Amino acid sequence: MNILVTGGAGFIGSNLADALLSEGHRVSILDNLSTGKRSNIPGESEFLELDIASPVVDKVFERGKFDTVFHLAAQMDVRKSVENPANDAEINIIGGINLLQASVKHGVKKFIFSSTGGAIYGEQEEYPAPETHAANPLSPYGISKLAFEKYLYFYNYQHGLHYVGLRYANVYGPRQNSEGEAGVVAIFCKRLLKGEKAVIYGDGCQTRDFVFVDDVVRANLMAMDFASSMTFNVGTGVETDINTIFDKIKTAAGSSQARISLEPKPGEQRRSCITYGKIKKYLGWSPEVTLDKGIEKTVAFFRNQIAQGD
Repeated sequence: MNILVTGGAGFIGSNLADALLSEGHRVSILDNLSTGKRSNIPGESEFLELDIASPVVDKVFERGKFDTVFHLAAQMDVRKSVENPANDAEINIIGGINLLQASVKHGVKKFIFSSTGGAIYGEQEEYPAPETHAANPLSPYGISKLAFEKYLYFYNYQHGLHYVGLRYANVYGPRQNSEGEAGVVAIFCKRLLKGEKAVIYGDGCQTRDFVFVDDVVRANLMAMDFASSMTFNVGTGVETDINTIFDKIKTAAGSSQARISLEPKPGEQRRSCITYGKIKKYLGWSPEVTLDKGIEKTVAFFRNQIAQGD
């Protein structure tokens, strides 16, 4: 099968590309390398250094004759979306529509979208939140992801483009970006292992639903064979606060650093946790990697990366 992975030089996208190649698919990766790394790109894939909003995307689709598109390219930093909502919308909405137009024009059979669970629901009234929970995002990032889900529904209704939307909880694991503000597990791992300061914004009692990247990749692979168009949560249904994450990583990294707290950042939720009952019912998916095992694997990855001088 011919497959396009947007954002395939990034954290989740590159892990997904590896899995697709291992199953014998032909994989093309489209990424502008704004946050992705060239070193993440599997050698067996075709790499296209390109922005998803570029008009050249149409030519890529014409030549690629893709059966399935996995769309992971995004502006994915909540705090940056608060600072610059227009840029967030330009990438996450306008860039995404460019892909949808090309998909319809060039006969793509399935479009699988990496959405967000926590940011779409906003401050929850129900824990964990099912897909039917009210969608009241508190950041432009969550708004843009929700808006694109609506575009998926429109393209399915108007053009017959089959889709699956996957609303991720907080994904973590090997290759997660440890720079900037997003990806708290990766940031803690890298800084604690290097003996640098690791900061907690707020009191650290804010909670998230942490799901390991291998489980997320498996959900994407299962979505390929799903005949209907639907949106699913991809999470564990378990809340873990940031202080606990810090302590677990501190132990795994063998660090002695005390917690350092700063003022909370705007646009962030207090609690976030999502169900996985629907995706279990329709796709047979459920999380398999425990938080302790996932953190162990993630710390090992960053320890090896640091040893190699990265």
